[in-house]
Amino acid sequence: MKMISLDRLWTPAPANLVLSKDEVHVWCASLDQSASRFQQLTKTLSQDEQLRADRFRFEKHRQRFIIGRGVLRAILGRYMNIEPSQLRFCYGSHGKPALATASPTGMLDFNLSHSGGVALYAFARDRQIGIDIESLRPVSEVEQIADRFFSIREYEELRAFPPSQQHNAFFRYWTLKEAYVKATGLGLSLPLNKFEVSLAPGDSAVLLKTSVDAQVPDHWSLMELSVGHGYAAAIAVKGDSWRLKYWQWLT
Repeated sequence: MKMISLDRLWTPAPANLVLSKDEVHVWCASLDQSASRFQQLTKTLSQDEQLRADRFRFEKHRQRFIIGRGVLRAILGRYMNIEPSQLRFCYGSHGKPALATASPTGMLDFNLSHSGGVALYAFARDRQIGIDIESLRPVSEVEQIADRFFSIREYEELRAFPPSQQHNAFFRYWTLKEAYVKATGLGLSLPLNKFEVSLAPGDSAVLLKTSVDAQVPDHWSLMELSVGHGYAAAIAVKGDSWRLKYWQWLT
């Protein structure tokens, strides 16, 4: 699937928000909010989330964690028609969060990622989904990292990019691979070099093979998201025949 450019297209979600089974919704939110909004979001968090927030060493990181979780609760509350503070989460064996109770219209799968001051949230019904965003920060040893964590094919594809494009291409590969790992719920138990994505110059992203699912072409879709200058982002979705909608979180 081709890269979708969202950076100039984000719009507020409609009041009658509906997520059908053939849709994937992606939300974008700023992690820098006003003091009053921060306080409102803080009140919606559970006790264990508050404890997790208190473990952050730096105040900015603590505040962004609280805002990120608070926004997640606010969005989920709209889909579930429930107060954000009443939501209860459970966690997979490798840490992927999920709702403890299914909605009347089916299981709502979601995933979130943040980097810098931007957070992305992905939602789907009855299908696994993962999302990742990375700021394009300086990395001095791109080839060495790719040689260690990427497959041989991915490493060679990365080196085929012009030198001026390799840094950004590295993060494009990374977000695609992280999105897939997060979608499966396997976390670090699935080494990044045990599956392959293709991002050859001029081609769309595609998952080629993985030790998790033998029928990769039929079972997974990858898509890059252009969310703004200085970021790389991607989603991985189980299955096909879905369409993307994207919203901006404002209130």
